[in-house]
Amino acid sequence: MAPPFDDETRAALDILGPPIALFSVFARRPDRAHAIAGWGRYYLSRRGALSLRHRELVIDRTTALCGAGYEWGIHIAVYAGKADLTGDQVASLATGTPVDGCWTDPSDRAVLATVDALHRRADLDDAEWHALLDAVGEDAAVDLLLLCGWYHAISFAVNALRLPAEPGTPALPGRSR
Repeated sequence: MAPPFDDETRAALDILGPPIALFSVFARRPDRAHAIAGWGRYYLSRRGALSLRHRELVIDRTTALCGAGYEWGIHIAVYAGKADLTGDQVASLATGTPVDGCWTDPSDRAVLATVDALHRRADLDDAEWHALLDAVGEDAAVDLLLLCGWYHAISFAVNALRLPAEPGTPALPGRSR
């Protein structure tokens, strides 16, 4: 989708955010764009129960596990600094594990272990659930489950649509663009 846009499509793009390829796909159906924008206004804001750091750990790890370099690159470019992620942590999110030495905060490890378990089994055992609750609390745990599922859906879309990387975004290690 390229300009010029009709008024309804322009309005849909305006509520989604920066003019990236994925948002252009969403805006092809303005009702879809408005629904997605509502979701994003909660999960990508400070209103969610997850901290910005934990939110980005969920998104970055989920998109990396799904091989969604387009979305991983956007989030690393825009949010890694805001989430105080080190270079070693960014590398670990892409190809490492929750027990890598760069993860010293037990709550970070619990969040990453949860994402890995959900990706592998689409479920958590009782011990994993309680470890997550101890790390982030119940409201944030529920937000984590939904956010992880949402970014699986986003990953499926960006991979199947073969969206090209946005300018200035890093490549997901081990993944061709």
